[in-house]
Amino acid sequence: MRQLQLPAFSFTDKQRKFRQEVRSFLQTEKELGTFKTHADSWLSGYSSEFSRKIGEQGWIGITFPKKYGGQARSSIDRYIVTEELLAIGAPVAAHWFADRQSGPLLLKFGTEEQKDYFIPKIIKGECYFSIGLSEPNSGSDLASLKTTATKVDGGWIVNGMKTWTSGAHHSHYMITLCRTSPQDSNFRHGGMSQLIISLKSKGVSIRPIQYLTGEHHFNEVFLENVFVPDNRVVGEIGNGWAQGMTELAFERSGPERILSTFPLLEEATKIMVEQGDHRGLMEVSKLVSRMWSLRNMSIGIASLLENNKDVGLAAALVKDLGNSFEQRVAEVIRLLLSTLPDKHSTDEYSRLLAECILHGPGFTLRGGTTEILRGIVAKGVVSV
Repeated sequence: MRQLQLPAFSFTDKQRKFRQEVRSFLQTEKELGTFKTHADSWLSGYSSEFSRKIGEQGWIGITFPKKYGGQARSSIDRYIVTEELLAIGAPVAAHWFADRQSGPLLLKFGTEEQKDYFIPKIIKGECYFSIGLSEPNSGSDLASLKTTATKVDGGWIVNGMKTWTSGAHHSHYMITLCRTSPQDSNFRHGGMSQLIISLKSKGVSIRPIQYLTGEHHFNEVFLENVFVPDNRVVGEIGNGWAQGMTELAFERSGPERILSTFPLLEEATKIMVEQGDHRGLMEVSKLVSRMWSLRNMSIGIASLLENNKDVGLAAALVKDLGNSFEQRVAEVIRLLLSTLPDKHSTDEYSRLLAECILHGPGFTLRGGTTEILRGIVAKGVVSV
């Protein structure tokens, strides 16, 4: 069996001071009424105004090079910003994917023209990206994708469909994995490429997939003879699979896989302390200890990313454990405090409970299903 070792990490005094700076800013904005706390805010909380405010603080693309407008700060500093945004339930969904994975992908594989054009806009909180991966009839077998890009003079003509596309109705662009050459029976992951598709292009249509809450976050995206110029190809033609897998390390290991239901946990704890509910607090302590362990794992991965280490296996493990933890929070809390969940309630606990229960089924789907993640872990830890 292969051992999985994640480094222990301790924040420096400078990093703790930075955390307090971020926390104070967010608390002030909340008190001013800029936003209201929500659970799962990194997927459902859209506010272009708030994203621009975070951009003005320099907290989007905080690790990006200074030549493009970033601050070239550490992955740990980015982790601090992300934790504080999620803990307070701020509306960060608009810029989330561009900051978390599209920007880093372009910095690693993009052309200089692409970097000059997109990265400064991402950093300002003015350019939003979606990820075009999943397709109907493919399930979790992404290698079986049917979306095609055919070479024409000056670019590519794309035809196909993507589903479960987060935020496509708000985004400006979608980085789309498509087939640019026929599938090789000896190498299923060959022949795929990544293209940047403007979601305002002729031939693009977007259809909502509604949550149980009635909210609209997921989408189906239809691509009918969509022209994509050559300068919007990311990296090398045929290298799309490898490039796409690079993104998943950023997607699966962050605190968003642990803290989607944290606002509910925090609100419930406050109520139990006020009520002197010792039994309830004992159950909450079990959740907190589990969360702390997962947090330490997640921070360890962030420190590995800082040193350009391969974290694919560890990220899959953290996402799997984190998703089940997030669902567990809502299951435990609802039995400890007897309140009718109501997403329209003026009572914060009732509203947050409803959001967590109704969003919960999606936790184990987005970014890779539980079964797929466990397959990755099993293959990774067993020596061949």
